[in-house]
Amino acid sequence: MVKLAFGTISDSFSQTSLKSYVSEFIATLLFVFAGVGSAIAFNKLESNGALNPAGLVAIAIAHAFALFVGVSIAANISGGHLNPAVTLGLAVGGNITILTGLFYWVAQCLGSIVACLLLKFVTNGLSIPAHGVASGMSALEGVVMEIVITFALVYTVYATAVDPKKGSIGVVAPIAIGFIVGANILAAGPFSGGSMNPARSFGPAVVSGDLSQIWIYWAGPLVGGALAGFIYGDIFIGSHSAIPKSDDYA
Repeated sequence: MVKLAFGTISDSFSQTSLKSYVSEFIATLLFVFAGVGSAIAFNKLESNGALNPAGLVAIAIAHAFALFVGVSIAANISGGHLNPAVTLGLAVGGNITILTGLFYWVAQCLGSIVACLLLKFVTNGLSIPAHGVASGMSALEGVVMEIVITFALVYTVYATAVDPKKGSIGVVAPIAIGFIVGANILAAGPFSGGSMNPARSFGPAVVSGDLSQIWIYWAGPLVGGALAGFIYGDIFIGSHSAIPKSDDYA
């Protein structure tokens, strides 16, 4: 069963929680700066770079490396979510309260927006690429694609970082998480953009002024993340108490 817990104001504004929000802001900022920056850089080198096979590989690798680092640098403070879909998936499994999770969302989205503003400034005003489904695809197809790949991401988070039975595999959690993101971008990039992360899509949409498809990148990842949290948390972890402590994820 779902293990959602609302939480309390005192817990969400404790010194530990405040440090977690700052950690999520910084880690998400650095992740989005590198991820979106890689797309801008390749587009500058070659027109339509994101549609070029080499560009797709470069962008996937940049996101994988940046997420590996982002999770690693934030894991000991906030758990290294960097993604509202991951936060929701962990809340569904009882690993973080709803109230604290909402503040994680705010920190993650602000980090993404600031990263894109910085990119806009340091690139002398180059356009910030916003996510959108490919020509010929419907919005529903884009949502389903994002559900599937985000499910894979959050399921990987649970298997490698949250599951109390993970044992020594926990040390490779950031690597596995980075790898699944890179692989999913290779698979989904030409179709939905391969976001898996509402914050990653939100910053570029806000800074570019193109919010026309942003709902796809909230709906799909949040559904996929919640499903992964429910399935792994309920079926494979099952009997743990609500809001447990984890060495890897808050």
